[in-house]
Amino acid sequence: MIRIALADDHKLFAKGLEGLIEEHEGFLVTGLFPNGKELLEFLDKEEVDLVLTDLNMPIVDGFGVLRHCKKHHPELKVVVLSMYDEEKIFKECMQLGADAFILKDADPDELIFTIIEVYEGRYLVDFNRVIQQANLTPFFDAFRERYRLSRRETQILKMISDGMLNREIAEELSLSVQTIETHRKNIHQKLQVTSRVELIKKINEMHL
Repeated sequence: MIRIALADDHKLFAKGLEGLIEEHEGFLVTGLFPNGKELLEFLDKEEVDLVLTDLNMPIVDGFGVLRHCKKHHPELKVVVLSMYDEEKIFKECMQLGADAFILKDADPDELIFTIIEVYEGRYLVDFNRVIQQANLTPFFDAFRERYRLSRRETQILKMISDGMLNREIAEELSLSVQTIETHRKNIHQKLQVTSRVELIKKINEMHL
C-alpha cells in the first residue's frame, strides 16, 4: 500500500485527484491539505510514503514543502504538481530535491505511473518528459475512443506501428522499459491481442 498525502488549495481539484488515485489498488490517500503548513504538521506526526504537492499555496508553498521534507524527512518521496511548464521552475524544484514534476493537465495515466515509478525508485527526471506528458498528439481518435485507450497508450501504439522496440520507445518518451511493457500489456488486453504480430495485423486491418 502506497500512502499518499496531497496538498493543494483548490478543493475540487484535490478531491478529484483523491478519487482518481484511490481507484487504483494499492494506493491510499491519507490526507488532503489546503496549504503546506497543515501538510507538514501532518507529516511530523504520521507516516507517509509519498507527497503530491502544488507549488502555489497559502502560508507554506510547495517550495517550502520541498525544503522541509528533504531536511526533516529525507526518505519521503515528493512529487510536484504544477500549472507552469517553465524550465526555470522545474530546475528550482529539482535543486530542492523533488523526485518528480508533473503538469496538472498531464494524462491521468501518467500521474499513476509516475507515482509507481517514483515509489519504486525508477523515475528518470527530465524536463522534456514533463512537456511530453501534457502535449501528446491525439493519434487515431475514433480508434482510441472505441477501445478506451489513453492518450499515452495511443502514442505508444503509433510508435509500435512505426516499428519501434520497447527500449527505443522508452528512450524517446523518457520512460522506463518496464513502464512501456506495462502500457503494452494494457494495449494488448484492450485490443484483445496476444502478440506483436496480432497487434500489427489489427492495426493494418483497421487501415491505421
